[in-house]
Amino acid sequence: MVPGIGTAVNVVTVLLGSVLGRLLGNRLPARTRDLVTDALGLTTLLIAATSAVAVLDPALAARVGTSAPLLIVLGSLVLGGLVGSLLGLEQRVESLGAWLQRRLAGGAAGEERERFVEGFVVASLVFCTGPLTILGSLNDGLGNGPEQLLLKATLDGFAALAFASSFGWGVAASALTVLVVQGSLTVLGVLLGDVLPAAELSAVTACGGLLLVGVALRLLRIREIAVADLLPALLVAPLLVQVAAAVH
Repeated sequence: MVPGIGTAVNVVTVLLGSVLGRLLGNRLPARTRDLVTDALGLTTLLIAATSAVAVLDPALAARVGTSAPLLIVLGSLVLGGLVGSLLGLEQRVESLGAWLQRRLAGGAAGEERERFVEGFVVASLVFCTGPLTILGSLNDGLGNGPEQLLLKATLDGFAALAFASSFGWGVAASALTVLVVQGSLTVLGVLLGDVLPAAELSAVTACGGLLLVGVALRLLRIREIAVADLLPALLVAPLLVQVAAAVH
């Protein structure tokens, strides 16, 4: 198949799920919408846990030693968080959500505006920080097929339906984030000509899992973690693996 078809399908499923969720959300009381958000938060926490255990991957331990993987994840989050904070990524993402709200949802303000921005930010993070986003987009670009992204598109469609029933049209706007992030990774896959080594991919997957924990805590209204500021950790992780491997 033509590289990029997986991302195109993913964008469509997010939009369809958002429309259906918005139509359904109008018929649900606030308590039910909150319960749906809680269910999404718990499910995101489960997905995060299955990703975070990649820190125990034998390929990573063989490459850097048994004691280094946790330090690599910690170092990636700390260094990535410093970079993201200095760049103001969380504020930039929220500003993008507010700009899209003004362009797409008119002059709404107050609680409606906050829900739009929150829906855009949370959905963008959930749809773009998981391991299927990275590996699926790279494999699609490498010509290995879009199967992983097609699976992700199905999951994202259902997630978008649940999110949109609580947050509204901001979730549909996250389709733009999916297009940009996955499209860029697909192009990178075309240019790379090879997938990430297993050790580096495990480190990225583990960091992505912890970022999803941060998203889950936001959905469960436990703590507002600036997850977007931590996104550079996904770039720092493979670099630290190479440094640790050289020392090991």
